[in-house]
Formats: sequence, C-alpha cells, structure tokens
Amino acid sequence: MDRPVAVKVCGITNLGDAELAAELGAWAVGLIFYPNSPRRCSLEQAASISAALRRRVAVCGVFVNAPLAQVAAYVEDLPLDLVQLHGDEGPSYCAEVARRTGAKVIKAIQVGASGDLLQAERYHTDFHLLDSRPRPGSSLRGGTGQPFEWSLLAARRTTVPLILSGGLHPGNVAAAIAAAAPYNLFALDTASGTERSPGRKDPQLLRAFFAAVARANEELAATTTRGR
Repeated sequence: MDRPVAVKVCGITNLGDAELAAELGAWAVGLIFYPNSPRRCSLEQAASISAALRRRVAVCGVFVNAPLAQVAAYVEDLPLDLVQLHGDEGPSYCAEVARRTGAKVIKAIQVGASGDLLQAERYHTDFHLLDSRPRPGSSLRGGTGQPFEWSLLAARRTTVPLILSGGLHPGNVAAAIAAAAPYNLFALDTASGTERSPGRKDPQLLRAFFAAVARANEELAATTTRGR
C-alpha cells in the first residue's frame, strides 16, 4: 500500500464528537439517519455538524432502504459528501443515488460467509464497506460490536476500495489492518468500539483508536519498504 489507512468515525450524533474526530484526523464522519438505530442523528445536529466540518472532513449520511427522494434531499440540504447505503439497496439504486446526488456512494455489505464477498462485486460504487452480520431478528444494521471472520476477505476480487467495519477498537486495529491491507483497504470504520454509550464517543477510546491506526500505518509502511 502506498498510502496510510484512513479512519471513518461513524455513529456521530453531536458536534463535540464530530470536532474531536476532525481534530484527530478523520477522513469522514458518519451520521446515521436510520430510524431504528440507537445512534440516529437528528437533522438539526446533522446540519450543525455539516456546517462546522465542511471542507475539513467528509460528511457521510448513512441510510437503510430509504426512498431515493429522501436521500437526494438530505444530500442537497445538509449537504453530504458521501452516502452510505446500509440496507438491501440493489446496484441500480446505488447507481441512481450517485447520478442524482453527485455524492460518492459507499455500499455496505453484511458479511457472514465468502458468498457475501462475491455479492459485493455486483456493486460498482466508490467504496465497499464490509460489516459483520447482526444476529437473526436484530433490527441493527451495524454497530454490533463484533468483527466478522477477516479470513473471508481472501474471497474478495474487486478493486473497489475497501472500508473495513465491525467490532473495531484500539486493541484490534493492528490485526485488522494487517488482515485487510492486501485487499485494497482504504479505511477503518469505528462506531461502538470508541463509544461510552450508543451515539456518544469516549474521547480516550477515540484518541487511542487513532493512535493505534497511526502505529499500524507506520509498521505497514516499514514492511512495504523492506519488501521492495
């Protein structure tokens, strides 16, 4: 890899946490608009965060099976740089979101078996986000606090940049980067692993997460240099 792994901080619900993420060097912050999420961000807070972080950090809206008109309105009104589709949206819907809004699109795929990686190849979006699959019957679409089996990444064939999610915390960042780096890893996505409660970040954990990513990036760069 010729560039460091970036960080997307998801589940942001307030300006203070957003500002801290920006201060620590986040590539993007994720604002969840899924009504059933305990990390749902209000439109008022989203507008405040977007205005404060504009041109400093990419602002991502997270949607689950939302009407196209709603997604387009949020992108325009807030505005949003990225749209993350975390539901059952198909390739045509994803393409239409990109065409209609001009925002970059992240398609989230829940991973429980190697076949899920093959399904991801149907999506020619700007990024793929691979997340752990919730327990059967759960209304959660992420933030489970559990990683999936990273060995499944070996089934990945697409060159679409990868965002790795699911149960990431300061203690497993290095292992996550080592496992995912060969598969066009672009960023790590943290939600529950840096919280004190759903939708509220723990500043100490968030700082530790970024520090762990920085150390892992340094080691990865050193390993790459030694291998040349």
